[in-house]
Amino acid sequence: MGASKASANVPGDPAQVASPPKDELTTEGQHAASQPEPPTPPLAEVEEEYGNDSAYAESITNSTASLSASILECRTLHGRTYHSGRGEGQSCHHSSTLMQDGKLYLADLRDTVEKVLDVGCGTEQHPESEVIGLDISPQQPHWIPVNLKFEVDDITQPWTYDPNTFDYIHMRWLVGSITDWTLLYKEIFTALKPGGIFEHKESSCDIRSDNGTVGRDTALALWGTVFLEAGVKVKRTFAVVEDDIQVKAMEAAVFVDVQVTNMRVPIGGWPSDEKDKTIGKYAQLAVQRDVEGFVTFMWSSVMGWSKEEIAVYAAHLRGELNSGKFHAWCPMKVVIGRKP
Repeated sequence: MGASKASANVPGDPAQVASPPKDELTTEGQHAASQPEPPTPPLAEVEEEYGNDSAYAESITNSTASLSASILECRTLHGRTYHSGRGEGQSCHHSSTLMQDGKLYLADLRDTVEKVLDVGCGTEQHPESEVIGLDISPQQPHWIPVNLKFEVDDITQPWTYDPNTFDYIHMRWLVGSITDWTLLYKEIFTALKPGGIFEHKESSCDIRSDNGTVGRDTALALWGTVFLEAGVKVKRTFAVVEDDIQVKAMEAAVFVDVQVTNMRVPIGGWPSDEKDKTIGKYAQLAVQRDVEGFVTFMWSSVMGWSKEEIAVYAAHLRGELNSGKFHAWCPMKVVIGRKP
């Protein structure tokens, strides 16, 4: 099946690996891009902490995000439905905002921002702004602020927004999706008003450790290896952070005042610092709750892994994450630029 799987020493027989706990694979709700997802009490606690804002609409049918169940199902490949799962996104989002001290963004925005184009953030900090959430799939939440609307579109196609439309554009987590990052950045540059700000956050799929616990023969290390190989095959790189693509594309699109912030995302509750420990637990939750949902499409369709081999890998990865022995982390980079 290829050198990638052999290097991880993943057994060919799923029976050789203990299955994940049953409660990791079952729940009352239907998961969209995976097996049913487990309950997530931590997320409920976070929601309770933030409270319910009065600006939130009380019915999806009364908002611009009203979508039928058939649309939300999107497409089904290899027995899995893409992309309407929201659970992992919630965990990733909360982990990300914790790293930014609760901030939704790092850009230094003026008090009044009239029009925003956003990929997966929020609006409560600027209720006076008109915010458009853009995604290729209709995976929007049922409860949204009244100043937010969603549009379904493909950002790799020529943009239809008028030039000089937005004050701020926020984008994140598109590794493995874009064939020409410079072209995309130029579209963003055109859509921004003069003086407008663009902020782009990406995470690396290269999971590593400082103390050698994430060795080359671990399932954690194999995660990055396979995704990087798959990205090369489909000409949609996963090495955005490693190859400094954000900064290069910013420069090519003629953004100015470019700022770079490098971060380290812990995976698991191993850090001694309490804040980092919490971040790591949410990052672990995001991965662990649906390993198969993350890897099945790319690893099966592009890399040729069988369903059984993916199940074995997922069991290995969950075992490593649950053991607490692996001090895993991955790089994350935020790049901000301004249109002159």
